[in-house]
Amino acid sequence: MSTTATLAGRIEEEAGGKARHRAVTRVQMDLPPRSMERLTALKDKTEAASYAEVIKNALRLYEALINEADQGNEFLVRDKEGNTVPYRLFL
Repeated sequence: MSTTATLAGRIEEEAGGKARHRAVTRVQMDLPPRSMERLTALKDKTEAASYAEVIKNALRLYEALINEADQGNEFLVRDKEGNTVPYRLFL
């Protein structure tokens, strides 16, 4: 069983109180229950206003990580003891 999540842009308010519509593309996806739980948990943890906000933030982060990897940079993680180790993000 999967859950369907629909993501879309939102209406933004301009100065002066007028609403304007941004061009958006509606995306519909089927998610297995575990993925929907993860999406909901991220939405709650980040206090995002919508699932779309979570997905947009995730895409920005993913794009930035891909760009860094394409430049040959590596990702490092520092643990609680201060040890820094490479983090294998893309296996």
